[in-house]
Order: sequence, then C-alpha cells, then structure tokens
Amino acid sequence: MMGNTFGRLFRITTCGESYGGGLACIVDGAPPGMRLNLEHIQAELDKRRPGQRKLESPRKETDQVQVFAGLLEGVTTGAPVGLIIYNVDTQKIHVDQYRAVKDLIRPGHAEHTFFLKYGEWADWCGAGRASGRETCVRVAGGAVAKQVLAREGIEVLGHVVESHGIKAAPLSFEQVAENYRRNDLNCCDLAAAETMIKDLLKVREDGDTCGGAIEVVARGVPGGLGEPVFDKLRAAIAHGIMSIGAVTALEIGGGTAASAMCGSEWNDEPYLDENGVVRFRTNYAGGMLGGISNGDEIRIRLTVKPTPTISKKQASVDMAKMEQAELAAITRRDVTICPRIYPVAEAMVAAAILDAMYMAKGYEYFARLPEKWPKQTAPRAVSPHDEIIQRAFRRPEVVAGSR
Repeated sequence: MMGNTFGRLFRITTCGESYGGGLACIVDGAPPGMRLNLEHIQAELDKRRPGQRKLESPRKETDQVQVFAGLLEGVTTGAPVGLIIYNVDTQKIHVDQYRAVKDLIRPGHAEHTFFLKYGEWADWCGAGRASGRETCVRVAGGAVAKQVLAREGIEVLGHVVESHGIKAAPLSFEQVAENYRRNDLNCCDLAAAETMIKDLLKVREDGDTCGGAIEVVARGVPGGLGEPVFDKLRAAIAHGIMSIGAVTALEIGGGTAASAMCGSEWNDEPYLDENGVVRFRTNYAGGMLGGISNGDEIRIRLTVKPTPTISKKQASVDMAKMEQAELAAITRRDVTICPRIYPVAEAMVAAAILDAMYMAKGYEYFARLPEKWPKQTAPRAVSPHDEIIQRAFRRPEVVAGSR
C-alpha cells in the first residue's frame, strides 16, 4: 500500500488499521528546540475521540497519545517526531460482526475497491486503512503543525455549518472562536445547533445517518505562500482535505456561488488600510489568488457524506460467491461524521499551510525581494501564542435542547 505520506518539507506519514494494535504517525520537519505541548496534542485528539457524545459511535477508544521519538526531556531535537496511539476497544464481538459480512460489499464503503486492489487479502475488519479511525493520527500530526503555526500567530479553526440540509448563519472568525465547541455538534451558530441536534437524534432513531458540511478558517496566514501552477496553496489544501475518506466536495471562498455571479460581484476589491497595507473588501477568493495566499483569512468549506453504516437493509453483492446478497449492518456508527471530522480537517489545513511556509521561506531567502512587497501582505493581528494553544483545551458546554 502506497501513498501514506502528506507534505514535502513538513511531512506526516501514518500507519495502522481500525482493528489492529494501534496507529502511528511520523512527523518530519518539527523544528528543534520546541517544547512540544503533549497536553495540547491530547486535547486535539479528544476532539475526535469516539464515545463522548450521544451523536457518536459508542466505541470506547481512549486515543491516548505517546511520543516515542524526536523528544529529549520534552524538547524537539530536530529528528522525526514519532507518535503512537494504541487501540483499546477491539472486542471479539465486533470483530465477529465484521467477519460475518467480510465478503459482502457494504454500500458506501470501500470493500469493492479493496477487493479490486488487494483481492482476498483485503483488510475486512472495520474497513482497515479506509476506516475513519485512521484519521486519529492525522490529528496528532496536525497538532504538531498547529503548535509551530501558533508561534507564527496563525490559528486554524473548523466548525459545522450544515447538517441534513439545516444551515448555520455565516459567522466571523471572532464569532467562531467565541462559540467554538460550545455544543456536542460544534456548530457555532448556537440556535441552528439546537435544531440540528434534535433532527440528528430523530434520524438516529430511524436507523439512518446524515451528511453535513464543515467550514475551516485559517487566520494570520501571511501572503506569498504557494506556487502559481501545480503547487498552488489551494491545491495542497485540497489534496489534504480530499484525502479524508468522508469528504465528497470542497469549496474555497465563495465556491460554487461563483456560477451565479458576475465578475463585478465576485472580484474582491483591494484597498489600503490605515497602516498602508493592502486589504480586500470581500473574500470570495478564500484568501488565495493565483494559487498564492494574499494575507486574508483562508476559508474553505467541505461537504461530508452521511455515515455509510446504517441499520436499514440494503442490496449488496457477495464477492466470494459472486452472488446478489442483502446486508443490514449491525456494527457501531456515528449518526453524523461532522462533530468528529472537523479536527481532522483542521489538522490537514494546518499541515498544508506549514509545509507551504517551509517552501516559501526557503524561496524568500534566495529571492531577496525588497521589504515593501512582503509587508504589503502582512496578516491581520491575531491572538498571542498562548491564547491560540489554550483554545484546544476548551471543553464542550451543552446548550439547551442539545440532549
């Protein structure tokens, strides 16, 4: 199996399966001399850990991270950072449930394509590398990236903006930060969150699941990151986001709204702020122009499919017998993937931005452009490093109607 590394200079390599002994992440590019905040990494993992809320799979994984390489007395040495998470809830009853349907194609899952690629040796237990469980070590690696970005005043936040067709109101970065993780769904429009959660609980009673959408906002990103052609920053972000198994679509900035707009509406008009720095009155471009960051907020929106495991009977095919079959899944599942996928999206965006920064800083050293050009794309003021890190420790506060 190939393609388990993301990034060029800052790189995340993952391994492990849903029902194996555990999962690991190797992070290349962590700078030396950085005191790695392990509590922050654990707090990021706790965001996506299953079994915490009524909307989630009851699987009881603790997702306790251990660092086995790259640290000396808590400080990075410049060597690869090794992170490992052991699986602790791999009970025989659940393995047997997967064994009973191992030859059947589960609609919405990767069984068919795994049969085509790996034949009879394909991992059938919990979907193996195709399982959402694979994403926990992405979050661990992304947490390292976030700590490096925080030193540069860059923050990445994700939140639920749609569930089963119920949409949240557009929010500023400040509003997202204020209401971040204040309910079980992490929808920062608190009124919409109540409606979404009530709807999800009803759908779960019917044995079904729902899709939704996540917005990720990166604030403080300097201008000049990315290349104009194949290595656009938006292409790197898209690579990271679209590598997440449950994501079906990605919009950048105004996204698909462009199809209904005129150029006079879509174009983000520039102006000089009180400090003589170029700003934009709108952000339909999502903080990137010509594939390069422009100093504005990077905003993306990703569409998340409904959890494919449902309790309703569906048609299938027995790949061993090559016969038509019927499947009624009985394994554990989330009614929606949204409240556990946003930290994965944050991690991939953070890793893509940090990798682009490494590339850009190397280029800038040799380009030696006059200072006035980089200064024209200086980012807006952001929270201090400690405040950015502390956001990860905020625990969900249940709002009325969310149970």
